[in-house]
Amino acid sequence: ILSRIVALSLLVGCCPFRMGQTSSQVSANVLQEYTFAIIRVFPHDTSAYTQGLAYRDGFLYEGTGRNGPSSLRKVRLETGEVIQRADLGSEFFGEGITLIKDKVIQLTWKSGVGFVYDLKSFHLLRTFPYSGEGWGLATDGRELFLSDGTSEIRVLDGDTFREKRRLRVRDGATSIDQLNELEFVEGQIFANVWHSNRIARISPQSGDVVGWIDLTGLLSPIYRLESEAVLNGIAYDPIRKRLFVTGKLWPSVFEIRLSPKHRK
Repeated sequence: ILSRIVALSLLVGCCPFRMGQTSSQVSANVLQEYTFAIIRVFPHDTSAYTQGLAYRDGFLYEGTGRNGPSSLRKVRLETGEVIQRADLGSEFFGEGITLIKDKVIQLTWKSGVGFVYDLKSFHLLRTFPYSGEGWGLATDGRELFLSDGTSEIRVLDGDTFREKRRLRVRDGATSIDQLNELEFVEGQIFANVWHSNRIARISPQSGDVVGWIDLTGLLSPIYRLESEAVLNGIAYDPIRKRLFVTGKLWPSVFEIRLSPKHRK
């Protein structure tokens, strides 16, 4: 337990709330906001309409969207080189991805179908259905967390993909919708809010927002190629405790370190 606390402290600069506080107590207080420092900058394909991002063993795995160019990619972190790729049919608009065991799971926006690939070969193993829209996807290694643009996150069984329950995401009494790309980071769900520079830190048990990350200023507006070139990619290296973020059509992937924002 001590090693887990130390790891989380390294990630954020301090624990996001005092040990012993419940999620309801956190929500009743003013939530901690976090700012960032850029550690390293890596190249990113500016044609990639990033919908999902994950990291494993020195590589980024990326799901891209839009009908026609949607794909699943394996990308060399240091160079941005795409070394493996699987293209979706033009009828599919690719969405969030996650890695679970030896598989890659990818959602689609409005088609109601998810894809399951072999991690090494990108061979399509199976598909699975779900209702409504698919936006972001993350895993704790056992369960899947699926966002659909609403204030709810669906929790799916990691083997059967059957829905087990839903989390209502709230900051105090306020529901938080437009939840998009997801990543599981040190026991919390990180969710970027579409068309904003903010990432919510969410309890996977209660759905309560336990903190906010403000990434304003991370990418200069001159590099935003169009209005949809927004923040939409979160990946985490649990071995070296590295957090990566990028966006749709962005020229860079940023490794960042979080620290609490001092209140005035």
